[in-house]
Amino acid sequence: MSPTPITQTISLADGRIIEIETGKLAKQADGAVVVKMGGTMLLATVVSAKEAKEGVDFLPLTVEYREKFSAAGRVPGGFLKREARPTDREILTMRLVDRVLRPIFPSDYHAEIQIFISLISWDPEHASDSLAALAASAAISISDIPFNGPISEVRVARVNGEFIVNPSPAQILEADIEMMIGGSEESVIMVEGEMQEVSEAEMLEAISIAHAAIKDQCAAQKELAAKIEKSLVKREYSHETHDADLKADISKNTYDAVYAVAGLGLGKAERSEKFKEVFVNYMSKYSEEEQAEKMNLAKVYFHDVEYDAIRALVLDEGKRLDGRKTTEIRPIWSEIDYLPGSHGSSIFTRGETQALATVTLGTKLDANRIDSPTMVGEETFYLHYNFPPFSTGEARPVRGVSRREIGHGNLAQRALKTMIPDNPYSIRLVSEILESNGSSSMATVCSGTLALMDAGIQIKRPVSGIAMGLITNPENGKFAVLSDILGDEDHLGDMDFKVTGTSEGITACQMDIKVEGLSFEILEKALLQARDGRLHILGEMMKTISEPKPTLKDNAPKIVTVTIPKEFIGAIIGPGGKVIQGLQAETETVITIEEVGNTGVVNISGVDPVMMKMAEDKIREIAFIPTVGETYNGLVRSIQPYGAFVEIGKGTDGLLHISELAWQRVEKVEEHLKEGDRVDVKLIAIDDRGKLKLSRKALLPKPEAKQETAK
Repeated sequence: MSPTPITQTISLADGRIIEIETGKLAKQADGAVVVKMGGTMLLATVVSAKEAKEGVDFLPLTVEYREKFSAAGRVPGGFLKREARPTDREILTMRLVDRVLRPIFPSDYHAEIQIFISLISWDPEHASDSLAALAASAAISISDIPFNGPISEVRVARVNGEFIVNPSPAQILEADIEMMIGGSEESVIMVEGEMQEVSEAEMLEAISIAHAAIKDQCAAQKELAAKIEKSLVKREYSHETHDADLKADISKNTYDAVYAVAGLGLGKAERSEKFKEVFVNYMSKYSEEEQAEKMNLAKVYFHDVEYDAIRALVLDEGKRLDGRKTTEIRPIWSEIDYLPGSHGSSIFTRGETQALATVTLGTKLDANRIDSPTMVGEETFYLHYNFPPFSTGEARPVRGVSRREIGHGNLAQRALKTMIPDNPYSIRLVSEILESNGSSSMATVCSGTLALMDAGIQIKRPVSGIAMGLITNPENGKFAVLSDILGDEDHLGDMDFKVTGTSEGITACQMDIKVEGLSFEILEKALLQARDGRLHILGEMMKTISEPKPTLKDNAPKIVTVTIPKEFIGAIIGPGGKVIQGLQAETETVITIEEVGNTGVVNISGVDPVMMKMAEDKIREIAFIPTVGETYNGLVRSIQPYGAFVEIGKGTDGLLHISELAWQRVEKVEEHLKEGDRVDVKLIAIDDRGKLKLSRKALLPKPEAKQETAK
């Protein structure tokens, strides 16, 4: 007998329904739900260990999201016929869920947690990623795992001036604002999205609309959890041991010294060394045995001292670790055309953060192809972000591209992509982070803009980016918004808010908040302060290059576009690709053909203009269609008493009648032409049988009529 599931429904403002179901699938997990919207279904499960592993003093949370090809009725492409490593889209969805969930677990809960979300059915009218965090939170809420939720996440898009919660994929493509917002009933926790140069007020409106929908979804999860007996009593845990006397002693004996070091305005390395000296001096009063016993807890308590002292310095004196004011931007320098081998390059350095960006231009064959259960297509502009360990002075193993690198690259790509004009190229932008001390993703946006302009890509407007931070004191209500944050300010602060945009408005954002109850007043102040910072950074960038270079570099491939009738596509490709492959080899070019409506768009890419012209001429020969009124340079194939047959295109002859040779009477064709001559002719008519009528005299000046002499 099949089990009877327990369900809960959520009604969206436009009448669409989200259903949460539990009790039917995956019952050995600590919590499992199926979330349905239309034909889209997600299975989310959560399992947590009963005890923390030895020495773990953090939350070991893993979020996995997978899209099954069977959900869309498809078989995986390629040689392997099973789902392999996660796609970028899956990784980005994992990050969205992780970022909104992580701050909601108790800070002292250190048992391993794994959340697994699977797309098990796909409906093209209902996006799955906007339901993933809701599914994860619902699974946790009905379990006995300690949790300060529930939370949820919704996508908001503005289409034709109207905001839509959880829009369809088709509506997302039409939107000028598209944002994913995560939060609890009390506050917004996470924001990520892209916009087409919108104002701060418009962005805040989108967040407000999303938060109203999040409150409804949190309320529904509470109602569902109330029906599940297991969720009513959360498991007890004790993952930490503390020494109150040691904590008080460390605070008493190191706080003033730490506060003094924080106020010196030192660089990252020197400051770290000074903090270390304070800690070593404190620990020196203990014997070796006592140090071994107390070291782990002492490090935790000393970190707490750093946290308190640095935040107090900002709130009490308005002074930051490197000596800046809260609104001050670090020194900036930039350079373009640094790498002669690339098609465009730049260096952007802000303080101790540095990005080297390169642009590579390719053809349609170099587009980034996407083949997933929910998306099939290609990107002709894509950005890759690399964060090697030496950028922070570390030596650690490099094992493939991290989720963080994919997330930061995606943010920078979204910031820039709306500024890329329509063009026949595939554009690959790569950012190599060479130094990092705060907001390397925003340095990527700035260096990327400069490299694109250096490459001669006619971007609509340059884009800059800035990361904002926040320090708050809930006890007295004090807060400080920090512009252009350092890595330590991100780590010790309450917010990391990245904003990118042009002089006209915001193009992308990403926000993570670590405290509850962040007000819209603080959000608005952060956005307005970010705008001032963005414009300052943009001004510094424009000192290096103020507008895109007018032409591509000599080593960059050039592309000529030829539009042909659709019926000639096959002739250009040839049997088994023989014609196009031979043409590419002969002319040292890359030729691509795309069918657009009733035409074929042929792109010829190469470096040598002579060879490109040869390829263009041969393609025009193959796809030749005579047009009445056009002039052609033809080849005389044969002479007849009544005229000459002239080839104006490959395999296409027309009759140049003797009467059309010249304005004066012509007795013999041979007086003007012989076989093998080239002659300019105009196509004056095509008769009912498809015969071409040519004229030479139509291209010659007409002689003036002779005037009769008066008698």
